[in-house]
Amino acid sequence: MLKSMTGFGRGTAQLNSKKITIEIKSLNGKQLDINLRMPAFLREKEADIRSMLAAVVERGKTEITLSAETIANEPAHGINTALVTAYYKDLKSLAVQLGATDNNLLSVVMQFPEVFNQSNGELSEEEWIILRNTIANALKQLDDFRLHEGALLQQDFTQRIGQILVLLEKIEPFEQQRILNIREKMNQGFNDYLKGVNPDLNRFEQEMIYYLERLDITEEKVRLRKHCDYFMSTLSEPISSGRKLSFIVQEIGREINTLGSKANDAAIQTLVVEMKDELEKIKEQLANIL
Repeated sequence: MLKSMTGFGRGTAQLNSKKITIEIKSLNGKQLDINLRMPAFLREKEADIRSMLAAVVERGKTEITLSAETIANEPAHGINTALVTAYYKDLKSLAVQLGATDNNLLSVVMQFPEVFNQSNGELSEEEWIILRNTIANALKQLDDFRLHEGALLQQDFTQRIGQILVLLEKIEPFEQQRILNIREKMNQGFNDYLKGVNPDLNRFEQEMIYYLERLDITEEKVRLRKHCDYFMSTLSEPISSGRKLSFIVQEIGREINTLGSKANDAAIQTLVVEMKDELEKIKEQLANIL
């Protein structure tokens, strides 16, 4: 079953006073390339999140964004009362010793670090389980999207490979006439060149047979059919194999090119051009297959 490298997944996790929104987008790429953006308080889980993505995405350029927002009517932070009190007492005592006024000491204390208990501190184990499950659900959405896209591409590939085989069948009626045309041209040229001379006709026939054998396309047709059959069987495998399909397409292209070079017939070459057109469209779409 084919799987596209293009996909999208989204999820939302409710963590006490925060709402975390997860968005995952994936595009085609030769290697796994993860671009992860998240709030600072989630950095401790970066390795775990990357591992989750790698297990599902496998290959391609992937962007995951985790954004946090404070829920309405919930405090974004609390005051560390004990620390503020200690700061204030120390400053007030210092002010008395120095004979300075203690005006606005509280406003000064509130500028000190860590006087607020940030609600975006470390995740609890329960919060991480909720977030992890939400990411897993978003990845499931992304994977389902990619399977759907892959199924559409599989239909397209099946149709185009079938068309190549139809075009291959259309070559056969031209083959016999092609040989007769080549033989006639060779005879005509031979007679014109050796007019008035008694040539060795047996040797000429041997050379003609050798030449026509070199133009024979039977092997190329057989190999092309086998490569197309192999491509179709690979499409039906349970694991998506974009690279493997690309290698098979290279072999299909090689046989089609050889058919064109050996055809020596306008009608056959026209059919070969149509085959190449179908194959190029397959190559374009294969770049997006996992």
